[in-house]
Amino acid sequence: MTHHQSNSAPRQALYTPEERRRRDASPWTLVQGILAPIQFLVFMVSLYLVLRYLVTGEGEGIATVSVVVKTLVLYTIMITGAIWEKVVFGRYLFAPAFFWEDVFSMLVLALHTAYLIALATQMVDVQGQMFLALAAYATYVINAGQFLIKLRAARLDAARRDRPDGAFAEAAE
Repeated sequence: MTHHQSNSAPRQALYTPEERRRRDASPWTLVQGILAPIQFLVFMVSLYLVLRYLVTGEGEGIATVSVVVKTLVLYTIMITGAIWEKVVFGRYLFAPAFFWEDVFSMLVLALHTAYLIALATQMVDVQGQMFLALAAYATYVINAGQFLIKLRAARLDAARRDRPDGAFAEAAE
């Protein structure tokens, strides 16, 4: 383990004490904690099915259903996440602590919604729809990474807060 100490001004904590209290007391925190791994599992299955269709031409129906299910799970986590953000930060979206994650989430939503529109209107052939799904999935992976980084930051903040000297230990990279 390496001990890091910075001579620069301390980084602002992700949550104020009151926000942390609301986060910890909110049932929406648990909902997000349950939905996030479910969404990732649905994503992995769907990604496999979409790639299998693109490589072999087989399984169009199941791949299509999987993308629709992934999109519905995304909408669910986005709605419940907005409720969580309202409870914790007092606004449904774009709270300063999660501003850039929310901005990128809008792109994720837009691409998933574009897939549903392409599917419903058939203005794009199936292969094009699957490539649109892959673009949506690429943005989802980036966005999930953003949120994982914030989760790690929150854990480091908690570790720092719990240390009497304000310092914290971090594993060597």
